[in-house]
Order: sequence, then C-alpha cells, then structure tokens
Amino acid sequence: RANYGSGAGSSYSSQRITSIQPTLESCLYPAWNLYLPEEVYSVTSSATKAVQGFKHYFGFYKSFYDNDEVRIKGSCHLDYQVLITDKVLLECLTDVASRIQDQPEITLNCAALALHTVLSQDDSARLSQTAPSPFDVSRVYVRLTNYLPVLPLKVLKASQYGKCIAVCGTVVRTSNVKPLVTRMAFKCASCSNTQVVCLPDGKYALPSKCSSKSCTGKFFIPMRSSCLTETIDRQSIRIQEVIDEDLREAGRIPRTMEAELTADLVDCCCPGDMVTLTAIVKATGSDDGHGGRSSKDRCTFLLYLHAISVSNDKLLAGGEPSPASLHVEFSTKDYYGIEEIQGDKDVFKLIVGSLCPGIYGHEIVKAGLVLGLFGGSQTFVNDKNTVPVRGDPHILIVGDPGLGKSQMLQAAASTAPRGVYVCGNTSTAAGLTVTVSRDASSNDYSLDAGALVLADQGCCCIDEFDKMGNQHQALLEAMEQQTISIAKAGIICSLPARTSILAAANPAGGHYNKAKTVSENLKMGSALLSRFDLVFILLDRPDERNNHRRPFRAPIKIIYNIEVLWEADAAPLSERLKVLSTEGFDPVPTQLLRKYIAYARKYVKPSLSPEAAGVIQVHISFT
Repeated sequence: RANYGSGAGSSYSSQRITSIQPTLESCLYPAWNLYLPEEVYSVTSSATKAVQGFKHYFGFYKSFYDNDEVRIKGSCHLDYQVLITDKVLLECLTDVASRIQDQPEITLNCAALALHTVLSQDDSARLSQTAPSPFDVSRVYVRLTNYLPVLPLKVLKASQYGKCIAVCGTVVRTSNVKPLVTRMAFKCASCSNTQVVCLPDGKYALPSKCSSKSCTGKFFIPMRSSCLTETIDRQSIRIQEVIDEDLREAGRIPRTMEAELTADLVDCCCPGDMVTLTAIVKATGSDDGHGGRSSKDRCTFLLYLHAISVSNDKLLAGGEPSPASLHVEFSTKDYYGIEEIQGDKDVFKLIVGSLCPGIYGHEIVKAGLVLGLFGGSQTFVNDKNTVPVRGDPHILIVGDPGLGKSQMLQAAASTAPRGVYVCGNTSTAAGLTVTVSRDASSNDYSLDAGALVLADQGCCCIDEFDKMGNQHQALLEAMEQQTISIAKAGIICSLPARTSILAAANPAGGHYNKAKTVSENLKMGSALLSRFDLVFILLDRPDERNNHRRPFRAPIKIIYNIEVLWEADAAPLSERLKVLSTEGFDPVPTQLLRKYIAYARKYVKPSLSPEAAGVIQVHISFT
C-alpha cells in the first residue's frame, strides 16, 4: 500500500494538474484560462457548449457592438429579458435562463469568453493578422441588466447561495477603492521558477509545490510587481432595504447587506443613491471580533453580494427624479387611477383632503405640505457657470400641543414616494447628515448616510424641531445649497441632499405667545428660520362647537358642517379647500396618492406664469 500511494498516487496527481491547465494548442479558445481557469476544456463539456452558443449569438449581432467602446469600458451590457427570448441564442442554448439563475458565474464567464473571441477574430480579420494572445487583449466583463424579479433583502437566505438575484436598496455606506489580486505570480525560493496561481474571490493561497519536475521546493516568494500578477479595482458598499409604509415591520430595524463592486463598477454610486443591484449571492467566513484560534473553526458564514451590474437611478435620470429613483413602479391600473384623479374638477382640493383625513380642518397647512411633497423645478441645474437655485420648499409648522402636527408629518412621510421621518429629540447632527466611521476589517474610514442624504429627491419630516439643540447649525447648508459638505478624518467631500424639510415645532413654554415673534417663541436663530419658505402658526382657540364636531366624523366619507356658503371666486383659499355638507367626499387612498405624486415629479415641470409672477410682485411690494 505504501508503494502504491507513493508511486501511482504521485503520477495521478501530476496528470491531473496537467489536464486542468490545458495548452493553448489543444484549446480552440486562446483566452480559456483567463475566463475559466478552474474548468477543464473538453469539446463535450457544458461550459464549451455555453461558449459556442454565446459565440454564435455575438457573431450574429456583432454589428451592434463597437470593438473600441468595449475595449475602453471593459464591459458589455446585456438585457436579461431580451437575452432569454432571443431565438438565435435559444437555438444553441435552450436552457440559458436556468443557467444564468443557477450557475451565474460560470455562465457569464462563458459569455465573456465568447465575446472576447468574437471581438478578437473581428480585429484579426480587419487587420489581416493572426488572433492576438490573451495577454494582448484586456478582459471583458458581461454586465447583466433588467433581471427580474427584484427580491427584497429579507428573502436572501442560505437557499439563495450561488444564485443570481436582483435587489433594490439605498446605499448607506461606501468604502475606498482598493486593488484586488486575482492572479499572483510566485517565484520558487529554490530554483527561481515562476508560476501563476489563480486567487478566486480574493482568497490568498500559496502554491502547494513547484511547477518544475526536478525541484522539490516548498517555499515561494510572491511577485507583486510581476507582469503576470493581475489586479482589479474593488469597492465595498452597504445597501439598506426600502420598505413601503404598509409593509413596514414594527420593532425591526431595516435590513442591510454588504455588496462587492469590481472592475468598471467601482465609484458608480455614493451614499444616498437608490440602486438596483444584479448580483451573485456568495458567502464569506464570519469574524466575531474575539480573535483566537477558536474563531477560525466556526461554521458560521456571512452572505454578501458580488455585483454583476449596478443600475443607479440617479444616473439614468440624468440627475432628475424618476419613478425608479423614487422606488415607484406604475401599472396599468395606476395609470387609470392617475387619470381619474386628474379628471376631477378640483384636483388640489381632492389631494389636500386626502392627506391625513383623520385630522379635522387645517386645510391651509395640509395644502402647504402637499406643495412640499410635489416640490418644484430646480433651475440652472446643468449650467456650470450659474449657482443652481433650489426648487424644493421647506415648511415649518409651529403651534400649540395637541393640534395634530405630528400626525400630519407622519402622513406626509408615508405619502411621499421617498420620505424619511425622524424625531428631533432623538436625532444627532451626524445622524441627520453624514457619519464618518472606521471599518473594522479594513481599518479604513467610510461614510454612513444620514436622514437628509437618504431622503435625497424626496422629503425629510422632522418632528420636535425645537428640541434639536445645537443640531440646527448642521441644517443650514443642506436647506439652502442642498448639499452636505464634510471635512472629517482627512475626508473632504460633498454629498447631495436635494430634499424638502417638513418640520413641526412646539413653542417654548407650551403655548404660543402672540406678543413675541416666531424666532422668540421657538428660541431659534433667524438664519435657520429664514430658510423656511412657509411658516404656519397654529393656535388652540377654545371653540365648543368645533370640539363637539370632531368625534362625530365619518371614517371614510368626510363631511364638514359649514353653515355659510362661500362663492368659489370670492372666498379665500382656506375656505375653498373645505368640503361643504352638501357634497360627499371620498379621499384618495395613500398608495394611489403616492403614485400620483411620483408621476407628477417625473413628468410635470411647473413654471411660473407672468400672471402669477405679477401677483407675487404686488404682494411683496405691499409687505
């Protein structure tokens, strides 16, 4: 047995190593080892069949791909829905959908190898030369887009390991870009022979023995500066799930997951961006931070996402809000509902009455909140020579306790396509803006997005605004310039915060004093108060008739008992927004109202008419 193990076993080991590393003469694809280093080349293998199918596909549509553009970008984007329904590909590869879902890494590497081969042959035919070697052509990555269905983060469990999925979330942390070694050249300390070892997923490994048959060396020196050592850019991000108000789970913090961006995907997003990530679910060993030898023996792993493609909705929309960036998808039923709302004779009155219908009255305050939800048009966005003028209004509600200010803010946050609700007495300046934290694994600084950055292109509702203390100074830049600049721990950057701030505050002393100004009642600086475009003052006036009227409202059909009928043209806005007792009122559901606001923010670009500008000019001249 000893002779059998030392003789036949060693010869079998050498034959196995030779078969895994095929020569370029025996393989029809010169770049096979570049894309599929762990796959044995065989004419009848599944990987070879996939390469042949994708080669036929790219060869048929090669006129749609620009060689120079693919070389510069280093990647090629493929639409998943178009790919799995293409007849040319299905003729050669009928199970392409199941391959991408169950074996995404091998399948996409086969597609990249096929594209690499087609482009190389096309260049050779054009230049009348032989096909270039794998080292003369840079590696091409296939980026799969429009992958469906988009799954929530809570379903990513062990059953999804190794599969291709698509998730949508908000980027809350980004790390620095670092080089990741994919192939390392090692030099034998005995004979100075050089061999290359593939390092998948960045896991460092030393050669087991020297590649020279006459050498028995066991010590190797890594050659980081060798031309055979290959590195790619790598960046780690953290995404947080986006949950609708009706699907929010009470008592649970939002789920987060780490994602890995490589090559051309690095620096494609920043904290606060809403991204759709097509990725492969992988696992890495967990580190509980206690150290010691026992921590290495644990059988616990952490799931992370290896990104295939990243769809940044901010970049797709050209900086403008889009339904995708607001995490809103429209169906045919939604379009019919939006059309029905638009067909109402008084749309503004219908929307104002549908916002928090459980609170009686305060029509003018609700109208201001509705205007904050819809936002405005930002001017001089694409003009680099002019400072952009913000189009998102800021609204402040000041009033006595018990008038429903918090309920209206919560209703506005749940109705907004992208809304964040925070309380001032439990929030910090870093929690509202940006936090600089140190990553325990890499010991690098990273940025954690705060409430204002997460509410980019939406609204941020801040309750108990008067109890924030010294955190008011952190809002000055965000409210006027709509950016957050930080200079901490050697990190100097600026993040977008294009959000409308809807705030509610209680006056000092419990009741609003009419003899004092708003700044004196709130004990707030005039610099911050001047940032608000609309300031509403609510007073709790004793009214026995109104107090008796509130408990007897119908929950669905809101009927207001107004004794005096006002004419529509002569009455002020606060009276025109009230619902008379002679008319029935059915409020718009919150889900449909959210879709309507998202549709308006995407497709409607309001502009100030000359008549409206004249009214504002007359009002300012008289005041």
